[in-house]
Amino acid sequence: MQPPAKAGRLTRSLVVNGGVFIFIAAIVAGAFVSAYWISASARVASIIPAGWGPLPPQQPPAPAPDAAEPATTACPAYFRWIHEDLRPWRATGITRETLEGARRYGAKFRVTVLAGRLYVARYGRCFQTRDVFTQWGILQLLRRYAGRLPDLDLMFNCQDLPVVNAGDHAPPPLLRYCGSEPTLDIAFPDWSFWGWPELNIKPWEALRREISEANAALDWTRRTPYAYWKGNPTVGAARRELLKCNVSRERDWNARIYAQDWRTEVRDGFRASDLAKQCTHRYKMYVEGRGWSVSEKYILACDSVALVVRPRFHDFFSRGLVPLRHYWPVRGQCRSIKFAVDWGNSHPGKARVIGGNASRFVQEELTMDNVYDYMFHLLSEYARLLRYKPTVPGGAVEVTVQSMARGRRGLEREFMAGTAVNVSGSAEPCELPSPFGSEELESLRRRKADAARQVETWEER
Repeated sequence: MQPPAKAGRLTRSLVVNGGVFIFIAAIVAGAFVSAYWISASARVASIIPAGWGPLPPQQPPAPAPDAAEPATTACPAYFRWIHEDLRPWRATGITRETLEGARRYGAKFRVTVLAGRLYVARYGRCFQTRDVFTQWGILQLLRRYAGRLPDLDLMFNCQDLPVVNAGDHAPPPLLRYCGSEPTLDIAFPDWSFWGWPELNIKPWEALRREISEANAALDWTRRTPYAYWKGNPTVGAARRELLKCNVSRERDWNARIYAQDWRTEVRDGFRASDLAKQCTHRYKMYVEGRGWSVSEKYILACDSVALVVRPRFHDFFSRGLVPLRHYWPVRGQCRSIKFAVDWGNSHPGKARVIGGNASRFVQEELTMDNVYDYMFHLLSEYARLLRYKPTVPGGAVEVTVQSMARGRRGLEREFMAGTAVNVSGSAEPCELPSPFGSEELESLRRRKADAARQVETWEER
């Protein structure tokens, strides 16, 4: 809607000289002010109606020369890890040959962006719809920042475990959902931010709001004073060990462990596994499976104290978490879990602060705005390292909103419709913070290790 034109102000000056009145007309500013408002309104991008109609890339209009630019907000601190993840290729850059070396590491698909259009070459199958909703998220990024993402060419692996070892010769850049200290795989937001239809897990923005409402409805002091975990115990040794900590006739380790009955859940559409209804315990445990787990963000969002069992992997945001500020580190032994729960129940004020810090981190720093901004900065910085001009690779096809929506039914189509970005070119990304200094990075790692050792000391006492 066009703002109303401001009426120009007319200034009159009447000067009397020797009884002669001279009337001087003031400069009329109305035309100038009206032109300013027309230029300002042109900067507001059009809203694209929801649906599956054509969605051509739109270049953001240039601002009026005299218009004030909107203030750019600073990105969350965990964005600094973008620089670290790309550091292995800073000196040499990324050649086409180096990138294609990722095929040896099991890359499942290749993403190429040219002039705002997405092309995908498939090299293997991904579990369920991981690849579908990852590519859907990239499409929404291209719509959100239309015309602003540079041409790029990258390889993606949708499996759980990072595989590019730091000591490998000429290691290729390979994106996946998690990384680790000994590997160079580049962490990228996982598919579940746009929904996980097979498990009836809603897109993150909607689920994040539901969990926040559930937190407000049940105060921490009224929650069950035990540590809760529910999931698949067959996908990792740490989870199998966790089963030993469940309550029994002989011992109560303050843990309540529930093995997911996958056959029943699949039959019932996972209606009994509503994540927004699982924030009923004061403590929730995060335990990795075969690799990193998407459950991390849902556990942190609960306002409960997150008991994190010695993680080996990180996703794109978890390196921003600090032990004893956002979570309580546990060694995985039953006595470690019991100590954490006993401590929290004896120090409810301090325990609530830890749970609140984690929940606030998720609610404020892990919004979909920040997810898209992380993708934007990671891919933009990555594109600067390319030492060749990307072209459409052999076997690649163009992927569009229409092609992805075609034939989708049920939750897949519902989640796509619910996460489609309707505003093209109007968003402004946050400002990417500077890289870590070597001393700063070492100090950060030392503080995290010291916090974990402090907890171990308390346990031993």
